[in-house]
Amino acid sequence: MIQKYTVVPKVPDRLRPLLEIARNLWWVWNRNAVALFRRIDVDLWEESHHNPIQLLGSLRHGRLLELGEDEAFLAHMDSVAADLKSHLEAQTWYHKAHGEASDAKIAYFSAEFGLHESLPMYSGGLGVLAGDHIKSSEELGLPLVGVSLSYHQGYNRQYLSSDGWQLEHYPDNDFSNMPMTMMRHDDGAELRVEVQIGRRNVSARVWKVQVGRVPTFFLDSNVPDNAPEDREVTQRLYGGDLEMRVRQEILLGIGGYRALRLLGYSPTVCHMNEGHSAFLALERIRLLMEESSLTFSEAREAVAAGTVFTTHTPVPAGNDRFPPDLILEYFRDYIPLLQLSVDEFLSLGREDPSDTSEHFCMTVLALRLSSGANGVSELHGRISRTMWRRMWPAVPEQEIPILHVTNGVHTHSWLSDEFARLFERYLGPRWLDDPVNRGVWLRVAEIPDNELWRAKGHLRARLVNFVRNRLKKQMKRVGASHAKITASEEALDPDILTVGFARRFATYKRANLILRDTERFRSILLDKDRPVQLIFAGKAHPQDQPGKELIRQIVQLEKSEEFQSRVVFIEDYDIDVARYLVQGVDVWLNTPRRPLEASGTSGMKSSMNGGLNLSILDGWWCEAYNGENGWAIGSGEEFADRDYQDWVESEMLYDLLEKEVIPMFYDRGADDVPREWLERVKSSVSTCGPQFNTNRMVKDYTERMYEPAAIHWDSLRDGDFRLARELASWKCKVREHWSDVRIVSVNADTSRELEVGSDLDLEVSLELGRLSGDEVRVEVVFGPLDSKEELRDVDATALQLRSESGDLTVFSGLVPCQRAGQHGFAVRVLPFRHELSGKFDAGVITWWGVDSDASDGHVAQKVGTITAFSS
Repeated sequence: MIQKYTVVPKVPDRLRPLLEIARNLWWVWNRNAVALFRRIDVDLWEESHHNPIQLLGSLRHGRLLELGEDEAFLAHMDSVAADLKSHLEAQTWYHKAHGEASDAKIAYFSAEFGLHESLPMYSGGLGVLAGDHIKSSEELGLPLVGVSLSYHQGYNRQYLSSDGWQLEHYPDNDFSNMPMTMMRHDDGAELRVEVQIGRRNVSARVWKVQVGRVPTFFLDSNVPDNAPEDREVTQRLYGGDLEMRVRQEILLGIGGYRALRLLGYSPTVCHMNEGHSAFLALERIRLLMEESSLTFSEAREAVAAGTVFTTHTPVPAGNDRFPPDLILEYFRDYIPLLQLSVDEFLSLGREDPSDTSEHFCMTVLALRLSSGANGVSELHGRISRTMWRRMWPAVPEQEIPILHVTNGVHTHSWLSDEFARLFERYLGPRWLDDPVNRGVWLRVAEIPDNELWRAKGHLRARLVNFVRNRLKKQMKRVGASHAKITASEEALDPDILTVGFARRFATYKRANLILRDTERFRSILLDKDRPVQLIFAGKAHPQDQPGKELIRQIVQLEKSEEFQSRVVFIEDYDIDVARYLVQGVDVWLNTPRRPLEASGTSGMKSSMNGGLNLSILDGWWCEAYNGENGWAIGSGEEFADRDYQDWVESEMLYDLLEKEVIPMFYDRGADDVPREWLERVKSSVSTCGPQFNTNRMVKDYTERMYEPAAIHWDSLRDGDFRLARELASWKCKVREHWSDVRIVSVNADTSRELEVGSDLDLEVSLELGRLSGDEVRVEVVFGPLDSKEELRDVDATALQLRSESGDLTVFSGLVPCQRAGQHGFAVRVLPFRHELSGKFDAGVITWWGVDSDASDGHVAQKVGTITAFSS
């Protein structure tokens, strides 16, 4: 038996502030704090992968004693410690805007957090977005905590074979040697949370990463008490088969929520970042049923009110789906606790609840158990409404309740020192405290061209130096010849146009689009007067063979004699590599197959550092591009023929490079400064900077989702969940008697032409059976007609209750005529209560349609069909 113990850095008392700074990831975006750690030992700082805990633990004791006597270093340390203290005590935006009135406590669940390269427990965009969300929530002062899993081997570390094939290895993470703290009880014992996974109880310890004011908790099942297969639940991110994925998501959702309760947190709002954590809603329901004697329906009303959900992928494979038998294997003992039948439980995860053959989908579960849902760009919101329309079959696609909150990036984490100094000099201090202020960013125009160009030149040269060092290490590892290693030291040129492409190597992202025409590609890169160099980075999923083949093709190109100084692939893409790339390249290339890029954030990072985006109009770039701040490949077309699409868009890409991008970069004045290029750079920075940052994004989440959800949660739980009980009972009554609801007549004079600015008068008569007029909402849905005489660009307005007499209830109102042309309308009846999360929340709707045989100019009676759909 091996007895485990932990060794921690021994730091003299005078240097104790170093540990306090190191254990709070506020230092990640504080340039003075990073400089403090570099000052200790620059070589060890790089070797530790910028991990301050490992750095301090690796120092010889003599060096610590020297630092304790170094007055200049101590002054630097004290200054950083004072800045941290001041930051933690400062009044924040949230306190000013919401603190007095809000009682919200927000828990943000994500399967991964990309906070920093020293915490390698993230895969890519989803995790980095989650990390930036945490950082901006901290800056804005939101009462938020993060929840995730702590993966002992993280995601794969990539290395390439001699022929360019991606291979993976999985080094172990030593959490005790990272900026993490194990949570313990008052008596020093480890805090453990228990979750039944399958037939066994699984125990997990909890680690905390402090990010400024915001704690983020990570569950770790690798404890000796667990069976070997249960210890592996937190071994790798996105590793294993479907069964392992279910096990991980049970621990994340159910275990994560239980951990919060053990730690003393009772969230009012839970935010599910992707569907991986959707089981947390079931656990919240179970606890409410147990603690407040609620039925499932009653508890569901309250939990849904206090839950929001973000979907991140328009790619079907990105939404976890599990066979029903697998779900039952892991939830057979849990289902009775919810007082549901097996079919009722499984229907929660099915687009069509009645389809017993349909797999259980985590995205569906999350949509069904939340009051607010969103995509991550305007286009992605629209695509999401199309993807999940089966859940609302009687609702026009435009009205499906999935909104959008466009992603952003954490400005201070991704902005280079060179550009930060320029902003401080010419934008003033407000860009730091208020990065969403558009007026401040307009001052970018005042930055002198020569200073801006010089700063960009420094960043490009630093990127080239970084790439050369990485290439040298890569070649030494594969046993390359001395000549090739020497040649790597001269790869790239710090003075020529540099294009970057770095992201996950999925085939739909089309890393090889620029390689499609070899001759044209060659002429662009090898032009003697106006050359171009291209830097690639990114990982393919370990099981993605086509993605790996894309990487191999690029590496083979890199190895060819003619391209070896113009094309480079950097191994093991991570936050550190990304930082150099987005800060150093001149052009950020993005070529996804529209509309499969939900948002994309790397181009946002490049834009704030003076890089120009050259991108398909997909994801965020649809909203950002204005014709003067970068380039768009195409006009947002979508193609049925993929080969034809690739040919068309590759030709567009080559044309843009040859006719606009390259000439503009090399067209210099007498001072060797490209004026027109820099005008475009300034436009990019000033338009993208204030909009595409996570401070704006988190403010949007707060005002559009968190605060409404918190208010709704509070209203439903007030008075021992009185309203939740009433709402559940009322919904049951409505669904039971909805078949009695009948539209008797709709009267509107359509015999005459209506002028723009006038109104169409409507009167609707209903039979409501056992419901009353104030329990329904009658709406007219109207808009222009397309060539098929179907409504497009629909709008809806509610009619007013006019009378209730006997069996007949009458509503009336006006349809505004705001545009000329052929228009149409339809009428619908919906259940109505103020406490509903949304107007389609009750799950039933009755529509009326226009009778095309009506010849007298008045709309004839037509009974709407009754359609039930899942709420």
